[in-house]
Amino acid sequence: MNKIAIGGIMHESNTFSATPTDFNAFNYSVGEDVISVWKDTHHEIGGFIECIRDQNFIGIPTLMASATPAGPVTDAALDKLTDMLIQQLKTVQNLDGILLALHGAMVVDSYPDGDGEVLHRLRAEFGDSIPIVVTLDHHANVSQQMVDKSTALIIYKTNPHIDQRQRGIQAGEVLIRILKQDVLPTQALAKPPMILNILYQNTSAEPMSSIVKHAVQLENEHKILVANVAAGYPYADVFEIGPSFVVVTNNDPQLAQTEADRLSDMLWNVRDRLSLNLPDAENAVKKAIQSREHPVVLVEMGDNIGGGSPGDSTIILAELLQQKATEFVIVLWDPDCVQTCIQSGVGNQVSLRVGGKTDDLHGQPVPIQGKVRLIHDGQYIETEPRHGGQRHHNQGITAVVEVNDSLVVLTSNRQTPFSLQQLLSLGIDSKRMNIIVVKAAIAYRAAYEPIAGKIIEVDTPGLTAVNPLHFSYQNVRSPLFPLD
Repeated sequence: MNKIAIGGIMHESNTFSATPTDFNAFNYSVGEDVISVWKDTHHEIGGFIECIRDQNFIGIPTLMASATPAGPVTDAALDKLTDMLIQQLKTVQNLDGILLALHGAMVVDSYPDGDGEVLHRLRAEFGDSIPIVVTLDHHANVSQQMVDKSTALIIYKTNPHIDQRQRGIQAGEVLIRILKQDVLPTQALAKPPMILNILYQNTSAEPMSSIVKHAVQLENEHKILVANVAAGYPYADVFEIGPSFVVVTNNDPQLAQTEADRLSDMLWNVRDRLSLNLPDAENAVKKAIQSREHPVVLVEMGDNIGGGSPGDSTIILAELLQQKATEFVIVLWDPDCVQTCIQSGVGNQVSLRVGGKTDDLHGQPVPIQGKVRLIHDGQYIETEPRHGGQRHHNQGITAVVEVNDSLVVLTSNRQTPFSLQQLLSLGIDSKRMNIIVVKAAIAYRAAYEPIAGKIIEVDTPGLTAVNPLHFSYQNVRSPLFPLD
């Protein structure tokens, strides 16, 4: 019976961040722990496991490692993680294939194409004949090396990412067809010369909705195994930056290139419609206060934690206080203030200077006075399909501070706002608030869109500022819309 190894190393690296991602930043599972941690999740690893089990193949768990988006991964971290993965793979006798979860936007200090480097090292160790089917995030900056070193790429089709488990199943099915000698994959890459603004990467809205729909239709056509659309990750200053289209066919390289080019042209031809017209923090807060559609979700796009920002921006908080907004809730990463709250104790008054401590890009610390309402361990469970696919979450020891009739939530770990359980676990009913601030871009929508009365995306400064023109790129190819 065929043996298929399951593994992954995932990181989305913001090269404008000064916070390096070292080995200690990664959470990882090894061996059988991969099964227990990931089998019931909405992640592609869960999809790998399900597909192999249902097809009666032997699945061999190896290593699954991931870290919250931040600055580039250190060389030492990459070396250790890839060594761990390779050593686990070497323990498998008569290995027939590998299912690998990568992100596609991992940058390493010495390797701008971190994911391509992982595949390069696997090929150097195990040769070119073993099939390696790889899943990538929708925000992948796909390189030619990723295409050349993999047997087939399968990329998430949704943003927010709610189809990860399905893509894992799809990857497993492709690999099993390869092992049964039903198909011989050939794949081609097309990249339009552009950066796609994060604002337009929502796959439920144009221009991405039509392009993804066309890709799905292609997969029903003869000889086309997979049609991939990647919006790209605009916060990585690398040559491969930008949208990518990868089509995988059954032994028809010309068809693969033709259809990849066709998808690429669909996006390139609408580039002039992708303009920005978002309010700044002052005007966004003013609109939120005036709105009668509650709750108003203010999207602090310059501090998108899922894009690698610190999560401690005070730009919107300062405006909420300045304009005397009522019944708002905002989450800030501030472990020092959490400790102060613990020392003061639940029910007691505290005077704090919250947020704005990472750098000068995300505002200054803001003074607040209030009562410590709750100290919580910060752990919660998400059972629904949500961006990231994880089930268990941990934002570290968390303090909830009442500031008049509003709530400032302080966490010890940076936590992406992909789940309503982040607030519900703290006894906060989001639907009863007037204003909710989320530090995100698109991924929050799966959780917050169903309960939002109104959504206002805010053009705030920071490491994930919505406009690419805010950044000074040095390593990207040229010309590149809208930079040139």
